[in-house]
Amino acid sequence: MSVRTLYTELCKYTHLQANGNECTKASAQSCGECIQAGEKCGWCIDKDFLKQGEQKSTRCDEIEALIKKGCSEASIENPRGTVSVNKNQSLTDRTKDGVKLKPDQITQIQPQKLTLNLRSGEAQTFNLIFKRAEDYPIDLYYLMDLSYSMKDDLENVKNLGTDLMAEMQKITSDFRIGFGSFVEKTVMPYISTTPAKLLNPCTSDQNCTSPFSYKNVLSLTSQGSQFNNLVSKQQISGNLDSPEGGFDAIMQVAVCPNQIGWRNVTRLLVFSTDAGFHFAGDGKLGGIVLPNDGKCHLQDNMYTMSHYYDYPSIAHLVQKLSENNIQTIFAVTEEFQPVYQELKNLIPKSAVGTLSSDSGNVIKLIIDAYNSLSSEIILENSRLPEGVSISYISHCKNGVSDKGENGRKCSNISIGDQVRIISSSCPSNGKSETIKIKPQGFTEEVEIVLNFICECACHKEGIPNSPVCHFGNGTLECGACRCNEGRIGRVCECSKDEVRTDDLDANCRMDNGTDICNNNGDCVCGACECKKRDNPEERYSGKFCECDNFNCDRSNNKLCGGHGRCECRKCICEANYTGSACDCSLDTSTCLASNKQICNGRGTCECGTCKCTDLKFQGPTCEICPTCPGVCTEHKDCVQCQAFGTGEKKDTCKEQCNKFILVKKKKKEELPQPNDQPYINHCKERDANDCWFFFTYATKNDSTVEVHVAEELECPSGPDIIPIVAGVVAGIVLIGLALLLIWKLLMIIHDRREFAKFEKEKMNARWDAGENPIYKSAVTTVVNPKYEGK
Repeated sequence: MSVRTLYTELCKYTHLQANGNECTKASAQSCGECIQAGEKCGWCIDKDFLKQGEQKSTRCDEIEALIKKGCSEASIENPRGTVSVNKNQSLTDRTKDGVKLKPDQITQIQPQKLTLNLRSGEAQTFNLIFKRAEDYPIDLYYLMDLSYSMKDDLENVKNLGTDLMAEMQKITSDFRIGFGSFVEKTVMPYISTTPAKLLNPCTSDQNCTSPFSYKNVLSLTSQGSQFNNLVSKQQISGNLDSPEGGFDAIMQVAVCPNQIGWRNVTRLLVFSTDAGFHFAGDGKLGGIVLPNDGKCHLQDNMYTMSHYYDYPSIAHLVQKLSENNIQTIFAVTEEFQPVYQELKNLIPKSAVGTLSSDSGNVIKLIIDAYNSLSSEIILENSRLPEGVSISYISHCKNGVSDKGENGRKCSNISIGDQVRIISSSCPSNGKSETIKIKPQGFTEEVEIVLNFICECACHKEGIPNSPVCHFGNGTLECGACRCNEGRIGRVCECSKDEVRTDDLDANCRMDNGTDICNNNGDCVCGACECKKRDNPEERYSGKFCECDNFNCDRSNNKLCGGHGRCECRKCICEANYTGSACDCSLDTSTCLASNKQICNGRGTCECGTCKCTDLKFQGPTCEICPTCPGVCTEHKDCVQCQAFGTGEKKDTCKEQCNKFILVKKKKKEELPQPNDQPYINHCKERDANDCWFFFTYATKNDSTVEVHVAEELECPSGPDIIPIVAGVVAGIVLIGLALLLIWKLLMIIHDRREFAKFEKEKMNARWDAGENPIYKSAVTTVVNPKYEGK
């Protein structure tokens, strides 16, 4: 588990910005103030370091910045912190069957004591290892609620001593057990105070003992039979309300180590009940208003002040249990599990187990809870001095690492720890502080003594009332004057009452001008003290603050082109650079052409850039000539005539083509590659027969030209006519067949549509059965009007 301790500075200069150079912003007036400003801060003790107009605080800056300003490393005060191990006993390595050791002879944490000298902002690291010793002694105290509802539980607990002793022997050979009981405060309304009920708080047919708050029945012992004998003699008592006074009992068990018999070993407290609990404030119901004092009040093994002091608070219990390294196991019935689970979350190194109605499972509960508690280690620390904080980073045995609150814990016993401590200033009294780190539930601890580096080493060599400090008005230490009270100035030359007068201000005007210190500083004691810029890298200087290091010419948006420093508004260039902005490089390497000539022999190199004098050439190294033929094209005819006896110059080859050495190769793959020679051109040209030939052109270091030619040509082959004609004919036939198929498909579709139309009209036809309007029958019927039917 890694512990990181941060000693943070209470903000002394609250008006300063949070970002930037913490060293210059601190405005340190002495070496001691400077080294407290930050880890990177140093103080230049060189008496001649300050330039005219610079303040005393200019001596305080980051180390690299001081060196750049001209302060040698030997003249920089930069004290560093250290870690010293004062006690480092080896971890105990023993087995259960090995040599028996006393508890104070067992070592489980290493180292045991360290001393740290802390420098502001500087981290100090050391290793911390915890390993639990096998067969480590255990003290277990069984604290039981003896109210009437726990009657059947008491019967099962009477044989707990020997049975639990046998089970715990499997874990440790050094086990002790004790027993205590509690009921409630002996005042109304918690119990009945009538004389009869004080003698027997139970019903008349039950024989109960008088009510009591807490009783230590049996101090811790290794005799399990003694536990059984004494517990078997205990009787149930009674009270009126449901919550019990268990917190009073827990407090007395924690703060009475002599009466209980606690050893400096693993301490377990088993709290057994079937009810809730009273806590701080509940005592007012019985007229008890005094807060619990957290002290031991056992007389004849009985708690005698329950009627005088209120119940303890949960926080008070947590404090006392932690101080006395007691791990608590709450054995409660299922009904009150939620309540005690919440209580467990507030009490470190505690566990909750479900108790059966008759406490029959109490041994299994204790064993399971112990295994749960012992499987996890949690580091805690004592109260920290003001301004000190601790963080943890765990490195557990199972390879898991964590930080923050989870960094305090490891679910495996063996832990490798790394402790990191950082300081940023000194406490007001300047004295050493001591903190302690220990695993919860264990008595062993690591003691860490913190010494704070408040002053530089040169502080001890200071000369009080030095004549250098204006007739003894200050102490000359670390190259500067630390002024006496009421004096100011670089050499304490002024009184605070004489800082500004007209006569003194006249000394701060340049060339009898009107501006004091060129408006870049303040006139202090007749001398200019230049202002500080927000950017700590920028500063004013000079007798009248007329100079600065940030108003020089710029190039590429960089001060002095990034190749010089600005002094009094003028660039001081680095070697190989010149110009007002140091933007002109004297290095000619950027002007070298591929032939190693400066600007290809066709220009001059100015400020690292080629100025081409031959107007045909251009480019960064004057090697590009858009109107010039290429190397390949230029030598094509000569190579062709020498290698193959063809080309335009075949008749004048010997006269015009004798400026290079020709080397023939069989294939183009045999030609030189770019890696074979530094400067080589690969060429591919076409001859009169449309064949390609390949050659390379290279200039050697001795200026001779060498040409390698591949004798094998690449000539294009003519087209194959028969496949082309066959393909065309086949294509035409296929296209014709496709067109016929398409026409046939369209005709079939058309015929089917017409037939479907016909069928539809046929189905829609209807024959009219009425008379024909133009039909006339051949028979005419005439009625005789005279006919009377006779």
